[in-house]
Amino acid sequence: MANRLHLVFGGELVDPSRSEFRNTDEIDIVGIFPNYQEAYNAWKAAAQRSVDNAHMRYFIAHLHRLRNEEQGVSESAPISQ
Repeated sequence: MANRLHLVFGGELVDPSRSEFRNTDEIDIVGIFPNYQEAYNAWKAAAQRSVDNAHMRYFIAHLHRLRNEEQGVSESAPISQ
């Protein structure tokens, strides 16, 4: 069975109605979790710690969805030298 990894991260947004971070150098990486329930618990705890700041948002990224198991290599463009 493939790993179903989830990344929990967040930070202060420019505008609460959009998902644009005010300062990407200050993004809070909460962690990578092996299943959705653990990621959700970490997301909820981080979100509750920042409840007094309306511009703070935390997200769960489904890292396993970024992989294509049928494809042997990444679709990323090669880096030019």
